[in-house]
Amino acid sequence: MILLTPQLHTALRANAISQGVCEQRGQRFDPVPLVKLFNPLSAATWLATELAEDCDTLFGLADLGFGCPEMGVFSLSEIAALRLPFGLRIERDIAFETPHPLSVWAEWARRAGSILHAEALLRRTAVPSANPEIPSG
Repeated sequence: MILLTPQLHTALRANAISQGVCEQRGQRFDPVPLVKLFNPLSAATWLATELAEDCDTLFGLADLGFGCPEMGVFSLSEIAALRLPFGLRIERDIAFETPHPLSVWAEWARRAGSILHAEALLRRTAVPSANPEIPSG
């Protein structure tokens, strides 16, 4: 699987540029994650919001499955180069989308101990907007 489509690449680069502009202006930049990468055989998960000019360095929330998710940078090429048992590789969650900014993901993931547990909690707390008669929770 191609980890980044051209559209995702463009959106991640745009976020990186916007982050730089906000930094120069002294403004806060807290975008929603655009990409979720995961190890299909473990809890390792990465949420990315930005792609640096080198087109390899992603910024976001990384969780290697040890109970301590951290915000920072990670290498797309290193993630893509990982070879897992049974011929598997790191995958992109093609259905991933979120209304929550990265700071919310980071806070919930730290409290829950993982991005995966945070994802379940955030889903439970979301108020459905498309169909108001469906009860939340």
